[in-house]
Amino acid sequence: MQFTFTGEQHQFRDVVKRFLRDKSPATEVRRLMETDEGFDPVVWKQLSEELALPALPVPEIFGGAGFGFVELSIVMEEMGRSLLCAPYFSSAVLAVSAILNAGTENQKQSLLPQIASGSIRATLAMTESNGRWDASAVELVAQVEKDHFVLRGEKSFVVDGHTADLLIVVARLEGSEGDNGISFCSVDGDAPGIEKTLLRTMDPTRKLARLDFNGVRAQPLGEPGAGFHALNKTLDQAAIALSNEMVGGAQFLMDSAIEYSKIRVQFGRVIGSFQAIKHKCADMLIQLELAKSAAYYAAAAVDAGDSCLPALASMAKSAASDAYMQIAAECIQIHGGIGFTWDQDTHLWFKRAKSSEVFLGDPAYHRELVMQRWEEGI
Repeated sequence: MQFTFTGEQHQFRDVVKRFLRDKSPATEVRRLMETDEGFDPVVWKQLSEELALPALPVPEIFGGAGFGFVELSIVMEEMGRSLLCAPYFSSAVLAVSAILNAGTENQKQSLLPQIASGSIRATLAMTESNGRWDASAVELVAQVEKDHFVLRGEKSFVVDGHTADLLIVVARLEGSEGDNGISFCSVDGDAPGIEKTLLRTMDPTRKLARLDFNGVRAQPLGEPGAGFHALNKTLDQAAIALSNEMVGGAQFLMDSAIEYSKIRVQFGRVIGSFQAIKHKCADMLIQLELAKSAAYYAAAAVDAGDSCLPALASMAKSAASDAYMQIAAECIQIHGGIGFTWDQDTHLWFKRAKSSEVFLGDPAYHRELVMQRWEEGI
């Protein structure tokens, strides 16, 4: 498979880039990251109604725009570049992917149109305090009672979980273990019995929450106990989307470092003329291009239905994580002393690089998955 962006996709990228440049300058990022909500409802309404971005990955029969995963990844890349503070990743990527992969046709018809319009914000609650991203780590119990579940347990590191109107929760049937009994269910964000706690994290630009479920009533999403494959597919798609967001952030940092090297004068010369700085910039470019290739190819593989998608997803996540962190560190070094100050914006992207590196599994975890998945012939 060969991949290249079409003319229409380049035009779409330009539209998204202009919107985000106006709505998400660094001053606005700093303002929003200090709030508990972490986003601007006015901007969310604009990107929902004017650009219809939440509708992008939703099929037209469910009220969406019906675009492919490549277009979604373009949006994620530009949001990573601008460090947009908004519940887009949680709602349009995590929640939508989970519903599409696990839900019945009637459930998709009921839930997706509202998410596509931006009228409700959703998220996926998967991992728990153990911090693991595999199905066997799910401990939250779903007790079956007639036509609904009763949830008991906790979820942690839930993106925008404290403000979401709809929670897509991954649980396991009572008495099951390992990969068996994995179930999806939908829960109203204000359902009785849910305790929400906003977590204090090193990256305040992406809000994470802990959710405690104390006998919460939930509606099964799809067939109870048969959610293992849907979960894996959802996590793979989320990893690819996050990888594209990371290459956008890495691109911003590399551009920032290069521009600074052209104006910073030391010993009577701009530092960009020094061989050591040239080497750093060249290394950053190589790392970024390799990560982009992996992320773009994986996004195209989703649309193509490539059977190697699980391995490609882990390859993209590990490559993008390494590149983002290394470029972030080099960018700070090139900026010198000012790069370590609060007033310099570089640290905002550095913190996002670190939080994204470990979210959905760190590079070592995904490199191990790549080996396992290739060996299994997936």
